[in-house]
Amino acid sequence: MIEVGVLGATGTVGQQFIRLLEHHPWFRVTWLAASERSAGKRYDELAWRLATPLPAGVGALRVAPIEAVGDAPPLLFSALDSSVAGDAELAYASSGRLVVSNARNHRMDPLVPLLIPEVNPDHVGLLDVQRTARGGAWATGGIVTNPNCAVIVVAMVLAALRPFRPSRVLVTTMQALSGAGYPGVPSLDALGNVIPYIGGGEEEKIEKEAGKLLGDFDGQTVRPAPFVVSAAVNRVPVPDGHTVIMSLDLAAKPAIEDVVSALDAFTAEPQKRNLPSAPPKPIILHRAQDRPQPRLDVAFGDGMPVHCGRVRPCPVLGYKLVALGHNVVRGAAGAAVLNAELLVARGLAAGSATVPAATSGRRG
Repeated sequence: MIEVGVLGATGTVGQQFIRLLEHHPWFRVTWLAASERSAGKRYDELAWRLATPLPAGVGALRVAPIEAVGDAPPLLFSALDSSVAGDAELAYASSGRLVVSNARNHRMDPLVPLLIPEVNPDHVGLLDVQRTARGGAWATGGIVTNPNCAVIVVAMVLAALRPFRPSRVLVTTMQALSGAGYPGVPSLDALGNVIPYIGGGEEEKIEKEAGKLLGDFDGQTVRPAPFVVSAAVNRVPVPDGHTVIMSLDLAAKPAIEDVVSALDAFTAEPQKRNLPSAPPKPIILHRAQDRPQPRLDVAFGDGMPVHCGRVRPCPVLGYKLVALGHNVVRGAAGAAVLNAELLVARGLAAGSATVPAATSGRRG
């Protein structure tokens, strides 16, 4: 087992890390860190807000302060808020720790891999570039990020349709309340309402991160993909699950049946390697006209697949569809865990030699 730590362990995404890692066949949580409010307390003394029980072994751990860099294990998952993640993650990486981050701070750094293992697994090579450029303790450390929670849904669809050469993409999101963290959006603002704005540059993230994710890595840098994305985001009163309406211009002009087949057949390196958190099918295609729906579909496969449906002609751009992903699992904690699994499988993380990646099987 590879010992791992969780930064920002008390928040919504931090608790999802704890849940997802409870029975992980490769990783064992041995260290936690959080803000001053929680530091020094046992983890089971703090509020646990998930429906599943708190793992007993983790509950007994004492929460360290974020500044306790020297006590951390070599592999860390970061659920830190962006207000503190930037400097904190740099401090851990420069001390030789590998930080697999959900925070937005370093996503667009040209030396940092912005990674979805099904979309751009070759971008892990940027970690070697990062380590060489920064030198010193970075030889074993570094930062790898997953993208914004809605971008993961968009990018998975675009990866499946990459053979058809996407050129223009129009995205409208309906994003769940859990994406705002806890306590999140006030109830009188959320109930029976649609809020057509989400702070933190959410639209800009979708527009920029998708290009980096689908870009070409030449061994030294990532050249962004040549398509353009326009995004509009909304907060809706749904607990979990970001729904994304997409219209696409595909330069190859495939038949609708070919688009459907490409989405349904999509698979990638995590499935070939049988990584523990990889869903057997990264995209679940729904044939019913009223699917996907967050209430019915978002928890399927422990929240790791992306769901697609209503693939049909668009009179403006040519093609349109509905996609759905679990924003705090596939869009956050689960994405980072899968990223770490790919790093281990490729020999880029401490303890990689102890894990037989091709034969370990899925998380139980």
